[in-house]
Amino acid sequence: MTGLEKIVQQIRDEAQQAADAVIAQAKEEAGQLAAKATEDARTQSGAILAKSKTDVQNHLAAARSAAELAQRRAVLAAKQEIIGEAIESARQSIYKLPDSDYFALILKMISKFSLPQEGELLFSPADLGRLPASFETSLAKSANGKLTVSRETRDIDGGFVLSYGGIEENCSIEALFYAARERLQDRVQELLFS
Repeated sequence: MTGLEKIVQQIRDEAQQAADAVIAQAKEEAGQLAAKATEDARTQSGAILAKSKTDVQNHLAAARSAAELAQRRAVLAAKQEIIGEAIESARQSIYKLPDSDYFALILKMISKFSLPQEGELLFSPADLGRLPASFETSLAKSANGKLTVSRETRDIDGGFVLSYGGIEENCSIEALFYAARERLQDRVQELLFS
């Protein structure tokens, strides 16, 4: 081999060594980058998985809470319906009382609501038509003042209207139940659901 060939061969060998060194370094750097990318991917996937689990738990808790609220509302609505039906049934039972019991109740109501002054008692057309003959005698004993039964009627379901000098107090069954509705609801709830 000639001197020139030796020099060329030496240059080739040195170039090959340099190339091999660059390739080895590139492979090492690529391996490090791949290992770092794999570790980053594991870290990110772990974080994504943890966030997903948290999100799922939050959505489940929200759904559970919404379902419990809907259930409480449904139970409350059912209770309110039952209470309303019980109150309405009690109100309707008053209208179905025999005349003697019905007017005994009316006299108790007059004793409670009448004022110690002179006034009139107005009934519905139906109640005025079925007044017992002894009602006015019993009225004198029950009223706190002097009340007379008026021939004028009012459009009420039952009960009566007290009139004192043009000022009327509605003591109809419907008005009394309406005024006592909250108290009645509480009492019926206590009886039915406690």
